Amino acid sequence: MPSPLRFRILLAAGLAIAAPGLAQPLSTAYDTISNWAQLPANITWGSVISIDPDPDGKSMWVFHRGDPAVLEFDSSGKLLKTLGEGMFVQPHGMFVDRDGFIWVTDARARDGKGDQVFKLDRSGKILMTLGKAGLAGTDEETFNGPADVAIASNGDIFIADGHVNARVVKFSKDGKFIKAWGTKGTGPGQFNVPHTIAIDSAGRVFVGDRNNSRIQIFDQEGKFLEEWRQFGRPSGIYIAKDDTIYVTDSESNARSNPGVKRGIRIGNTKDGKVTAFIPDPEPDPDHSTVIGAEGVAADSMGNVYRAETGRNSVTKYAKK
Repeated sequence: MPSPLRFRILLAAGLAIAAPGLAQPLSTAYDTISNWAQLPANITWGSVISIDPDPDGKSMWVFHRGDPAVLEFDSSGKLLKTLGEGMFVQPHGMFVDRDGFIWVTDARARDGKGDQVFKLDRSGKILMTLGKAGLAGTDEETFNGPADVAIASNGDIFIADGHVNARVVKFSKDGKFIKAWGTKGTGPGQFNVPHTIAIDSAGRVFVGDRNNSRIQIFDQEGKFLEEWRQFGRPSGIYIAKDDTIYVTDSESNARSNPGVKRGIRIGNTKDGKVTAFIPDPEPDPDHSTVIGAEGVAADSMGNVYRAETGRNSVTKYAKK
C-alpha cells in the first residue's frame, strides 16, 4: 500500500474557481492516497471509469476497461472480488443500489455485444438486461451509448443514454419502458452528452449534461426544474445519503470551458452551493492530454474516490 501523502486543499473566502463570481470559502484537508486500489499480477488495469460504495459501507466497487471489469475492494484497497469477465465492450456507468445489486452500462456495440444495461447480483449473475445486444437505436428497446444508470427509491430505472443519443430513458423496476425525454440541443431539457445521472433524497434526477457544461435537474416524470453551472463540466455525479453532491469535471480547459478548472467539486443538493474543490493533479490541465477523473464517489466517512480514465487508477482522498 502506498504511503499517504499529505494533501491540503485550502479555499480562501472569496476565491472563485468554479465560475466567475462564485465564492468557495471552505478550508478542507485530505490525505491523498495515490493508486489506492491494488490489483494482483494477473489483472491489468484498464481505464477506470466508475466507482460506487457498497451499501454495507465496508467496500467499494470499481468498473474499469480491463477484464474482469467489475472489481470489489475493501477499505484498504485490497481486492475482494471480480465479476463480469468477458462480458463488456466498453464499460461505462455503474450504480450499486441499496439492496447491493450492481447496475452497469456497456456503452459501445461490437461483435454482437454492447449498448446494454445490466443488473447483476453479487456473484455476477445477470438478473436483468435492458437493450438489445450489439444493436444501437433510439426506440423503447435500444440504446446508443448508454453512459450511466441510477435507481430511484421505488426501484424505477433511469438511464443517461448519452454518448450518441441525447436522452434520459425511464423503466419500471421490472424493466418495462415508461418514457424517455430529451433531444440534442442547449435548451432546458435538451442535452449534449448526458454523461452521468444521480438521484437525491427528494427524488430529483440530476443529469450531468457534459458538453453543455451544466447539471440539469428534473422530477421523475422528466419535468425540467433548474440547471446548475457552478459544478463545471460534469463527467460523474455521486449523491450521498445526506445529499452531499460530488461532481467530477474531467474535461474543462481553456478551450472547452474557459475560466473553469478541472477537478472534483463538493456541495449539497439542497442549496447547490459549492463548498469544496479538489483540483486535478495535472499541473497544467489546460494543455494536458491526460483525461481527469470521470467517476467519483464517497464512502460513509466522507472519503472521496477518483476513478481515473487517463491514469488507469483510483485515488483516495481520506478526509481528516
